[in-house]
Amino acid sequence: MYLYEGRGLLLLTLLAALQIATEGRGTPPLCRPGFSEDVYVAAVPESAEKGQALFNVKFVNCGQDGLVQFECSNPSDFRIEADGVVYALRPLTVSTLRAVPLVIVARDETNQQKWQTQVRLMPPIGQSQQAQDIPAPPALSQGLQEIWFPSRQTDSSSVGQLKRMKRDWVIPPINVPENSRGEFPQDLVRIRSDNDKNRSLRYSVTGPGADQPPTGIFIIHPISGELSVMKPLDREHISNFHLRAHAVDLNGNQVESPIDIVINVIDMNDNRPEFIHQIWNGTIPEGSKPGTFVMTVTSVDKDDPKTANGMLRYKIVSQNPESPTSNMFTINNKTGGIITVAAGLDREKVPQYTLIIQATDMEGNPMYGLSNTATAVIKVTDINDNPPEFTAETFFGEVPENRVNVIVANLTVTDKDQPNTPAWNAVYKITGGDPTGRFSVPTDPTTNEGLVTVVKPIDYEISRTYVLTVVAVNEVSLARGIHSPRQSTATVSIRVIDVNESPYFEPNPKLIKLEEGMQPESALTTFTAQDPDRFMQQTIRYTRLSDPANWLRIDPNTGRITTIAVLDRESPYVKDNMYSATFLASDSGVPPASGTGTLQIFLLDINDNAPHVYPQETEVCEKPEPNGINITALDGDLNPNAGPFAFELANRPSDVRRNWTITRLSGDFAQLSLKIGFLESGIYEIPIIITDSGNLPMSNTSYLRVKVCQCDHNGDCTDQQHIVAAGLGTGAIIAILLCIIILLILVLLFVVWMKRRDKERQAKQLLIDPEDDVRDNILKYDEEGGGEEDQDYDLSQLQQPDTIEPDAIKPVGIRRMDERPLHPEPQYPIRSAAPHPGDIGDFINEGLKAADNDPTAPPYDSLLVFDYEGSGSTAGSLSSLNSSSSGGDQDYDYLNDWGPRFRKLADMYGGSDD
Repeated sequence: MYLYEGRGLLLLTLLAALQIATEGRGTPPLCRPGFSEDVYVAAVPESAEKGQALFNVKFVNCGQDGLVQFECSNPSDFRIEADGVVYALRPLTVSTLRAVPLVIVARDETNQQKWQTQVRLMPPIGQSQQAQDIPAPPALSQGLQEIWFPSRQTDSSSVGQLKRMKRDWVIPPINVPENSRGEFPQDLVRIRSDNDKNRSLRYSVTGPGADQPPTGIFIIHPISGELSVMKPLDREHISNFHLRAHAVDLNGNQVESPIDIVINVIDMNDNRPEFIHQIWNGTIPEGSKPGTFVMTVTSVDKDDPKTANGMLRYKIVSQNPESPTSNMFTINNKTGGIITVAAGLDREKVPQYTLIIQATDMEGNPMYGLSNTATAVIKVTDINDNPPEFTAETFFGEVPENRVNVIVANLTVTDKDQPNTPAWNAVYKITGGDPTGRFSVPTDPTTNEGLVTVVKPIDYEISRTYVLTVVAVNEVSLARGIHSPRQSTATVSIRVIDVNESPYFEPNPKLIKLEEGMQPESALTTFTAQDPDRFMQQTIRYTRLSDPANWLRIDPNTGRITTIAVLDRESPYVKDNMYSATFLASDSGVPPASGTGTLQIFLLDINDNAPHVYPQETEVCEKPEPNGINITALDGDLNPNAGPFAFELANRPSDVRRNWTITRLSGDFAQLSLKIGFLESGIYEIPIIITDSGNLPMSNTSYLRVKVCQCDHNGDCTDQQHIVAAGLGTGAIIAILLCIIILLILVLLFVVWMKRRDKERQAKQLLIDPEDDVRDNILKYDEEGGGEEDQDYDLSQLQQPDTIEPDAIKPVGIRRMDERPLHPEPQYPIRSAAPHPGDIGDFINEGLKAADNDPTAPPYDSLLVFDYEGSGSTAGSLSSLNSSSSGGDQDYDYLNDWGPRFRKLADMYGGSDD
């Protein structure tokens, strides 16, 4: 068997092992019962006879007295004795049994403990060949560890011997420290094969770190087989490498089976502990007992946690503040759990503690370990260990009577607990002085004050003062061992202010029962009010506030109610026999107060209404073929003052009873029918006397309007006209008269307007005759003809008229507006009634003739005087242009000041005689 121990290969045989055991070497110092090997390799012949001894296994019992029995996994082929020797039970061919290892089990009969091992069967090899193929362990080259490929052959001469093998030649791992500073490449081991003595081999390695990423970390010399590392390793990056070594000849043929090589990176303390959080927050209630858990802080170290490099220890470096002691907390050095170790946590004194926590590796060794720190902030949470206390023993307030939802007083308290928490919020309770529950004390959520509030009306006349006892507590109960002090109870003194209260009627409403028909000035009852202000000397006056029918009157001083009209149950103001009136009572206070009261009068019915026929109009056929009219009566009274009714026809006129008859059907209904065979069509009014059944019955003659008409075979009137009223009502007549008056007014306004329009026309005719109006003869304004030189007009006619036509006499009564009023009206010739001339010459000639025949016209040089502005004009007459005088007596030099257009005139008239 081949066994790797240290740096060489040892070849041991099972016989040698048994010999060592028999020579009395004894068991190892630490003896453990069991097989000497986990796997045995037995060289057995190819064929075995029945009963032939094949091999044996060694069991170490460590001096125990118990009996051990052996069993094998193939009892049909093999038998094992108590000394561990295995025999063949039948002739065997071993090659058929090599595929499956043989399992041998040892059982202790005393304690039923079991052990097992495996045996692999191999063919034998010659003794000389074994000595040749298995070389002796070579010497180390320069102290470098060598790893040999396992041999493929065993010694055939040793028949029945076992070759030792350790789990398929598992190579122990190679340990390489991380962060090495040595020279690179750094040799690790040498890979060797026992076949390199007679041939040339080439070595190689594969796997991550060699030919797989990360590549270039490990290399192997192909000839010498030296495995080297090329750079420093980092365990935190890769903690181990799994390589496979290969040996081939020069032709690339595999000489040895690949072997696995594990390289472990040995951890170095190159990483400091790191806290998961730099600041840790925790809370603890104030007043907590020692040993109360607060929180756990955690730190991690990238180094190997199985070594001292990654084993951390915690400790508290400092505490701030150091009150009440400097060691209020402690920490578990392995887990990082923080707990309290002292009493005296008081939030009102120290609301928060700050701890500096240190974590050190190397199991907390301060000399070799690396350290790091973090901050732990521990907040002391509030508990209700401070009861609320009133700021005063007595509070005062006042409130007017009859006022509700009024704050009387504000109660203030102090509480050292954390504000706006259930341990700080105050709750106020009234424990005395308010048996009727007229007050409440809600809490102001902002100021935490108690608001003494009136919730029910207070009467000054009943109680003038109230003294309340109020207790203040918190929303949550006090902590265990804390009791409410005397300051948590206060007294509230409330003074009630008297105010003028309204008088009130009692009872309200007041009900009385009376018969209708009471005459005016009848006394009904006295309706008075009470004044609740007993301590005020006041008088009450009464007035009527609501009396729909205007039937009642109340005495302003005594409240005595009398009638001023007849009470009528059938009035529209009476509902369900009930009439209601409201009265007002006012006192003499300042300011005055008033109250109302309602008087309800239940009116009892009397027989004061006569019945009348219903319906009032109906139809009947002129030939009565059993044809009757059913009628009844209406009475405003109630039973027994109404029906049953008695119906009869009046005696007058006489033809009523002759033509008609009435028959009673029941107490309230009767039937009217014709007595004669035929009655002419028309409208008839039939008087019917109806009598009710009241005590002192009342009768009434009521007229029934009956339309007698021709009927068809169904008994219906064929006349489609309905009964029409004999005359128009007053409203219709008034409407017709109003319409007539409005029409007359409209006609009168139209006539006045027409007359006024005619007067305006006549006035215009008097001012200007349309035939003499020259404005009607002017041509179009947009015609542009030639100048005076282009017109063939006889302008001489403008100065000297040639003829005067005596026949042309101007109509009497027509004068021009420009004529002088001092002269008699001239006689103008009549102008032609022809249309206005199309030539302006004719128009001018006609105007010239009229001017020449005018004896009042100025001489020769003026056609018309267009406007008369009175006498004494400073302009003078235009005739001066043709006069013989030169005008030398006038000064025309002022024309020079009028501009260049008048300078010519100034030269002509203002110059010298030259």
